[in-house]
Amino acid sequence: QLQLVESGGGLVQPGGSLTLSCSGRRDTLDYYAIGWFRQAPGKEREGVSCIDGSSGRTYYADSVKGRFTISRDNAKNTVYLQMNSLKPEDTAVYYCNALRGLRSSWGQGTQVTVSS
Repeated sequence: QLQLVESGGGLVQPGGSLTLSCSGRRDTLDYYAIGWFRQAPGKEREGVSCIDGSSGRTYYADSVKGRFTISRDNAKNTVYLQMNSLKPEDTAVYYCNALRGLRSSWGQGTQVTVSS
């Protein structure tokens, strides 16, 4: 079964940048739609961005449009989330999800904290 491992989180000042990685193990990510979600304390998990498995089409939440970029490197079996112009309200645990048909897998999450 596919396993996902996120990395790249950390503490960054407002206006800074981070790149999150979602790496697949035990299966290829090529045909999965990969989504990034986040959950802040006391809030529900929300979708941030996703990239389609076949077309490569990308989608973004309005709150991150123009600041975040999702991409995939099939050779490295990894999907990235480049986050620029970070704001304190971007603080959350970020999770990646892989979806293909009825198969869905989640990673363990990586903490992103935006604070001065």
